[in-house]
Amino acid sequence: MGHWFSRNIVEPGKLPMLLALTSFIVTFLVTRTVVRLIRAGKGPFGNVSSGGLHIHHVVPGVVLTIIGGFGAVGSDRHGIGGAVFAVVFGIGAGLVLDEFALILHLDDVYWSDEGRKSVEVVVLTAALVGLTLSGFSPLGVNDMTADERQNRATFILTLAVNFLFILITLVKGKFRMAVMGTLIPFVAIVGAVRLARPASWWSRRFYGRRHRARARSRLRTYRHDKRWNRIRRRTQDLIGGFQERVPGRGSTPS
Repeated sequence: MGHWFSRNIVEPGKLPMLLALTSFIVTFLVTRTVVRLIRAGKGPFGNVSSGGLHIHHVVPGVVLTIIGGFGAVGSDRHGIGGAVFAVVFGIGAGLVLDEFALILHLDDVYWSDEGRKSVEVVVLTAALVGLTLSGFSPLGVNDMTADERQNRATFILTLAVNFLFILITLVKGKFRMAVMGTLIPFVAIVGAVRLARPASWWSRRFYGRRHRARARSRLRTYRHDKRWNRIRRRTQDLIGGFQERVPGRGSTPS
């Protein structure tokens, strides 16, 4: 195990990324646990405020992210400095993305349905970083041989084709598949060839006079959402604590 860790993580310089991912996940889970305890009125924790101003944990998160990011850029990936700043960056990113929905909506939506976006972004970020650690490269570069990488025309063509699939998937209204497709081209190819979601730009542009395609798109989207939305919401409830209803507590704990 030690030999595998050294060969696949330490030697390629992936240790800072692993530390950042670990601290990111741990920080998010600890933060969610603390805010759930605050909301329930349990434990010694409480909201942070200064002069009557409620301070969300995204504020120290931004500070830590900046410090960790700039520190990591200026540090050696194989040195102790890079490892320390990676942990600082991971902690800051965990605090920031836990309140991603508040930044997006510029409103206190932490416990609302809009607040579920924070959990979704955190899970998606962790999955993408995990895939990168596993050896996946953006836009399918890892699928190319050494000779193909040396051939500039082949290299650029591969990037362009994969990026086109990602772009088509995105305008078809499949954001999650487009993001995952940056690391796994097959996902983007599937999203690009299948029907677009009804409210997407692609549907409005190309399905206007194709009534059968528009009807199939609506039916397929309905079946897909009916099947997966319930699972997604249950997962978000489990991770984020949205199922916990505490009367009289409308503020967002930090």
